[in-house]
Amino acid sequence: MTYAFETDEHAAIRATARRFAHSHLAPHGAEWEEAEEFPVELYRTACTAGVTGIGYPEALGGQGGDLSHVLAACDELVIHGRTVGTIVGLGSHGIALPPIVRFGTPEQHQRFVTPCLRDGAIAALAVTEPGGGSDVAALTTTATRDGDHYIVSGAKTFITSGARAHFVTTAVRTGGPGHGGISLLVIEASTPGFSVGKRLKKTGWWASDTAELHFDACRVPIANRIGPEHGAFPMIMSNFAAERLMLAAQCVAIAELAYREAVTYAKQRAAFGKPLTGFQVTRHKLAEMVTRIAAARALTGDVVTRVLANPTNFALAGLAAMAKNTATDACSFVCDAAVQLHGGYGYMRETLVERLYRDARLYPIGGGTREIMNEVIAKTEGY
Repeated sequence: MTYAFETDEHAAIRATARRFAHSHLAPHGAEWEEAEEFPVELYRTACTAGVTGIGYPEALGGQGGDLSHVLAACDELVIHGRTVGTIVGLGSHGIALPPIVRFGTPEQHQRFVTPCLRDGAIAALAVTEPGGGSDVAALTTTATRDGDHYIVSGAKTFITSGARAHFVTTAVRTGGPGHGGISLLVIEASTPGFSVGKRLKKTGWWASDTAELHFDACRVPIANRIGPEHGAFPMIMSNFAAERLMLAAQCVAIAELAYREAVTYAKQRAAFGKPLTGFQVTRHKLAEMVTRIAAARALTGDVVTRVLANPTNFALAGLAAMAKNTATDACSFVCDAAVQLHGGYGYMRETLVERLYRDARLYPIGGGTREIMNEVIAKTEGY
């Protein structure tokens, strides 16, 4: 299945992503998941293949396109790459770079964006804190002015690619309490006082490194601030909306892959003298799975189309939240059903659907929990 908005350009993007997935992800994805790491050289390989820059301006080193092209590529990378953790780690720039692209200076574009898109530099986004969770307005990492620098102290957690990032787009408190006192700083990993606390062990996404980060009086140039001082909260919220649509797209792709695995297994596995698809209960389960995928894909695609047409419409944040919840629900249902259809084999680590089942559990949490999504929806609906 594809998205309703797709054109010949999207088909070309799919072909590029599919070739990369077949050549560089599928042969090694399972091995990298077990190793809990993929080779750092893969970042540069993805740049060379034209994958990293999808959705970014050509002038900055990207391949052009927009969020719709990113969603099309995501489908191919997941379905044909047969791995989630590697793709998530490889794509961490997808949430770290957009604020710099949209609100950064030409000098910041040259220093941070282009090296990621052309040379394989690794970028991460650091918003979540050990005591804050989804409450961005309550963050406590401080950045105090000292001449032409900020002195940054605090900690972040659950940071994708945090252990290997060359720089981190970091939310800090430069002003008073609440959302009005937050700024975004690009903090380079070479900055004295910056350290990785530990790599976190996760239920899924094993190949993607996730880390705690510590800032101990880091001196960060004011030139590394993105946009105006105290003005980052709207940037972060805008970035969240796009991130949630990307997460929804990942869920659609994961569910599609799990469904395909389930269909293949159900056709090949015999019970009581006939394949599993010979039983009505199996056919109806598969029909329910594919229906939920189609619904999630349709809603996600519709919201992306609306966002691209009117990116400043506040109500679209609610629709993005709806798409994320719908897609995460579909993904969870389909992956669980795929494991059940595989029977005992579905519980074995050697079976792909077992890994997808674990990977799927993050999505109702990451990028804003399901409960936070419902709150966003309630606010945009006016109650």
